[in-house]
Formats: sequence, structure tokens, C-alpha cells
Amino acid sequence: MVASHREELLSSQQGELDAVLMYQRLAKVVKTDKERETFLQLAKEEGRHASVFHAYTKEVLRPKKTMARIMPILYYLLGKKRLYKLIAAGEYKAAVGYEHLIADFPEVESVKNDEKRHGDMVSGLLE
Repeated sequence: MVASHREELLSSQQGELDAVLMYQRLAKVVKTDKERETFLQLAKEEGRHASVFHAYTKEVLRPKKTMARIMPILYYLLGKKRLYKLIAAGEYKAAVGYEHLIADFPEVESVKNDEKRHGDMVSGLLE
């Protein structure tokens, strides 16, 4: 494996792990059952994504709690409309960012597709 790919896979694995905690924490502060269920589902799927990257890196990483601590604060400061737009944009950006890895790491395609769907799911919470 090329060193640059390894670093990118490790970074992606870390980001997915961090997203698990972030979504779990958001699920605790949102106001509706639909939002809570959506964020818990996203957390579960982000955990699966981390395992996809782990299969390539073989590294055991620990999630960082920074985003999990910041997101509930942003939920109250920015409001859900602005925050959810930011989250959805991040999911769409991740999907695009994973595209170039698919040729060398085919399982990443399912992660890319999920990230696009996650952006749609978070955007859907604003309807």
C-alpha cells in the first residue's frame, strides 16, 4: 500500500469513528424522535464505515471526542437549520472525497454511497 493511501485511509477511519460519537451525542439533544432515530442510525452506519477502513489499515484507533462535544453546543448556538446544512455538506464532501479510493479499495464504494445518503437524510430533517 502506498504511504499516502495509508495515511488517507487512517484519516478516514478516524473521521468515521469520530462521527459515531458526534451523532450519538446529537441524538441526545435533538427535540424529535425522527431526528433522534436518524442520528442513531447514522452513528451505527458510521461505525460500519470505520470497520471498512480498519479492514485496510489494520490499526485500532480510538474516537476523538472533540466534535461530539462541539456539536451539541452548535445545535443550540446555530440552530438546527444551519447546523444540519453544515453536517449535510460534510457528508456530501466525504462522499466526493472517497471516490478516488474506490479503484484501489473497492469496499469504499459502499461508504461513499452511504455518505451521499447521509447527506440526504440530514437534509431531509429540515423538510
